[in-house]
Order: sequence, then structure tokens, then C-alpha cells
Amino acid sequence: MKAQINNKECSFEAQESILQVARKNGVFIPTLCELHDQGHAPGTCRVCLVEVKREGSATSEFVTACDTPMQDGLQVMTRTQAVQDMRRVQVELIMAEHNQDCAACSRHGDCELLDVAEAVGVRQSACTIAKPGVTSVCEGTDEAIRFDPSRCIRCMRCVAMCRDIQGVDALSLVGRGAETAIVLNGGEGRRQSDCVSCGQCVMVCPTGALAENDQTQAVLNYLIDPEIVTVFQIAPAIRVGFGQEFGLPAGTNVEGQVVSALRAIGADVILDTNFAADLVIMEEGNEVLGRVLEGRGTTFTSCCPGWVDFAEKHFPGILPMVSSTRSPQQCLGSLAKTYLAKKMDIDAKHIRVVSIMPCTAKKQEAARPELAKDGVPDVDVVLTIREFARLLRREGVNLAELEPSAFDDPLMSEYTGAGVIFGTTGGVMEAAIRTLYFVANGKELDGIEVHDVRGFDRVREATIEVGGQVGTLNVAMVHGLKGAAQVAQAVLDGSVKYDFIEVMACPGGCIDGGGHLRSKKGYLKHAEARRKGLYAIDRKTGARQSHNNQQVQKLYQDFLGEPLSHASHDLLHTHYQAKPRETDV
Repeated sequence: MKAQINNKECSFEAQESILQVARKNGVFIPTLCELHDQGHAPGTCRVCLVEVKREGSATSEFVTACDTPMQDGLQVMTRTQAVQDMRRVQVELIMAEHNQDCAACSRHGDCELLDVAEAVGVRQSACTIAKPGVTSVCEGTDEAIRFDPSRCIRCMRCVAMCRDIQGVDALSLVGRGAETAIVLNGGEGRRQSDCVSCGQCVMVCPTGALAENDQTQAVLNYLIDPEIVTVFQIAPAIRVGFGQEFGLPAGTNVEGQVVSALRAIGADVILDTNFAADLVIMEEGNEVLGRVLEGRGTTFTSCCPGWVDFAEKHFPGILPMVSSTRSPQQCLGSLAKTYLAKKMDIDAKHIRVVSIMPCTAKKQEAARPELAKDGVPDVDVVLTIREFARLLRREGVNLAELEPSAFDDPLMSEYTGAGVIFGTTGGVMEAAIRTLYFVANGKELDGIEVHDVRGFDRVREATIEVGGQVGTLNVAMVHGLKGAAQVAQAVLDGSVKYDFIEVMACPGGCIDGGGHLRSKKGYLKHAEARRKGLYAIDRKTGARQSHNNQQVQKLYQDFLGEPLSHASHDLLHTHYQAKPRETDV
């Protein structure tokens, strides 16, 4: 089938929208409500107006390109004066209700609304309608995500992401006309809703309406306090996801520059969460081994706090199957205030642990009372990658201008390739298999890489011949909560049988977590480059199996004894419990 766009003939397939055909043919049409990677366009912003003339008609009409199917013989004009005028009026109306205090916005310098305003020629808004100010999507100052209704343009991207992609359905659009608003289903706060703080709504919000709860000032306060010893840790995905903020290609390994940047702002101790990822494999791997040998059924990973929260709220029946091993972030935080404090002769009450994570749910995890000692959290502050970029800008540090340097090496900075790949879907599973094979056979896995668990399908399964006392493992890897719900339900129904299941709440895993840098016009735009970056680091690392981490071995020798010991249970494990919405109690 054929049609015309701006007098140029274009071929198209049935069911394709005008917007899809235009994009395929390099024709720009501005949008605000489109989820580009998912091909989803709610049609709420009406910025994508075009003029069309149908075959056999003498008159033209104006339609939204995102939800109007292309038709054979249709003539589409995207740049007529009438189209330009109508788009400009539409954006002016959006801007009229929008808080235009751009200097105080979390999307300062990175706003899609301002991009569209420029694209349609808006120079000033004709009027301004006052709207409510900042509130919290999640009640309380310790919550992960903030909502500013005065910046919301009701594009519905967050609703579409939460409902259609993640399958959580925690958000809704309510009201009519100027009173229309985004709300949490079930109540005003996160605890009354299905929200699990995964942050994917933040990733797709085109303005500053949804953002992480910014804690950069708290970190600055730590840095300038002479009595506080700041211990920073950085997650695996940071090294391949942060360089873009300073003009470097996606996937570039900026680990050394990140360490230099932290030193430049005055960090006292800099550690790598990868170390704790190796440690988690030793603990969680032994859990899996015990369950398999004793015939106790399925083990789910527990590294992802969004997934754990989701399980507590939606699938409490699988909680006995969830590994009790804490996440790498929390393991390192716990050890920083015990093992590290003892070895460095520092009073633990003066230590503040700051995590730099690609995740908003990590903020929620750090605030869990189960992960504190005598009311003192093991991890004091979690900064998303966006907050870390903000912190460096506030301190005048340009990452691209720094020479790389190495981590501090007191006790907990060595890592293996297995720890690095924790940042991508399938990475935790592959790291575990590398070590389980060694435990089962007394020798290393040939070739090291386990390609059967890699991939980008939302739900994947594999049968792995481990050998020895383990035999065959049936495993599954899931990324995204919609797939996680399907797998959890299938396990409860008994329709599938897996020995080990890796779950990551965010599509792609941590490399596209809710705390990453946001990409305009492309939700998973840089996922593959980041994945390749992590695998490249793995291949270049001397040791590629967690059990070969010398500092982890020394930790067990000096402090923990052995995996699953009493000491490790006290410091590296936790428990989970059903958390029905408060309205259900």
C-alpha cells in the first residue's frame, strides 16, 4: 500500500499509524506522549497534528498522527501553516498549566517539553494557570520518588509504562478537563498502592513531574563534616552508564574517572559494589546448592529491591523461595560498618555509607528497618546516577577531564568478571553458574561464558548441565515486572519447575534501571551498548569467577568463617514478609 507524506510517495503496512510511517521515512513530527521504544502513543498531547486529504475528497482535515491509521492513497502534510499554528496553540495550552520555574526543575537542561516548544515555535506562554506544588508519590521523606503535579502535562506515559510494560498498574488518570490528574491507585501514598518504586515512570516522564527524591545536599553535608567518614560504593552498571552525561559514548567504561571524581569531591573511602556482588554469589550460590541437593525446590534471586517489594505485595506465596541473601549494596553497607570499621580502627557511628546506584528502588531498600542495626541503617544515602551527575556539577567536576584512578584497596574493592555482569539481565545467573560448576566439579567451567542464559527476551529459560553432585539445573531469567508476575504465578500453579530464577524489575536489568540517565526519544536506546560494555569488562578481568576473588576469600578467613555461617547470616542475610496494601489490612 502507498500514500504520500509531504508530496513524497511512501509504502506502508496495514495497521501502521501516520506517525510510524513518517518516522520510517525520516519525516519529523513532534510528540510528547509517545513511548518510542514500545511503539505506544496514548494520543493525549495532540502535538502530532497533521493535515490529511483522503482519496476522492476535495477537503482536508486535521488528525493526530500517532493514533490515525495510514490509508492507501492518503495525502499527509506535516508542515502547512495551519498545522504549525495548531501545534503551537496546543503547546501553548500545555505550557499555560505548567510550572515554568525551570531552574528548580529536576529536568533542568534536559526537558522534552521545552524541546517540543522550540520545535513548534513557542516563544512565550500566553497565560499561566496555577497548579498545586510538589508532593510525594510516596509518603514520607524517606521515600524514593517525588511527584510535582505543577509540572505534569498529563501525557500518560507513566500510566502506560506502569500498566502496559511493567504490569504493575499503580497509576491512573482521574478527573475531567483542567481537574484531570495522575494519582496512585489505592490511596495517596505508596504503601496504600501497588507501587514498588522501580522508577520506570520516572524514566519516561518528559518533564520534571516525576523524579527521584534528591539527596545530594545530604551527601554534601556529610562531605564537609570533619567528624564523618564517608564510604562510597558504586554499582556495576555505573561504569558503563554514566559517561554519556559528560559526552562520552554509551557503554564507555568510566570506572577510573568515577573514582577520581569521588576523590575530587572529598570522599574518604571508595569501594566497589562488584566486590559485594562476588560475595553474594558465594552466599546465594550455596543457598541454591543446598536447596537443589535437599530437593527443596525453587530459589528466586533477591538482589533487586523492586522485585522483592513486588513479591511482598503481589506474590507473598513465593517469599519462602526468595533467597535470604541481601543485595550487594546492603552486604557492602553492613560490612563497611563492621568489618571495615574494625580493620581501619574507625568508630562505626562516624561512618556514612553512600551508594551510587542506577536504581530508585535502592533508596527504598536502604530505608527498610530489617536492614538496620539498632535503628541505624547500613546504607545511609542512595544517589541515583542522575543525582551523582548533579552532585559533580554542583562541585564543578567534569568527568571527561579527569584521569582515571584505582579504587581504594583496604579490604573490599577487588572484583571479578562475574561481579561486573550483575548489572545486566542474566548476569546474576551466569555468575552463579560459573561458581556452582566449580563447586560441583572441583574445576573451572570450560570457556567461562554461559551464553544460554544471555539474551534480551523478557522471559528466558535454559537447562544447564552443571554436573557433579548438582547435575542439571533448570533456570529462568526475567526482566520487567510483567514477566516476573507471569513466572511467579506459573511457579505457584506448579505449571513450571525451575531450580533457580533470576528476576530484575527493570527491563534490561540494572543497565536500564529507574535511576539511570534519561534518554530523549528512546526508552531503551542505550541498553545494548551498556550490556556490551559490561561483557567487555568481564572478558578483560583477570579472575572471572566469584570464588576466585582474593579479598572475598580473605573476608571469610578473617571474619565470616564460611558461606552461610552464623556470622554471615547475621551480616549478609535478611527476611521478607507479606506486605498487603494498607487499605487491605
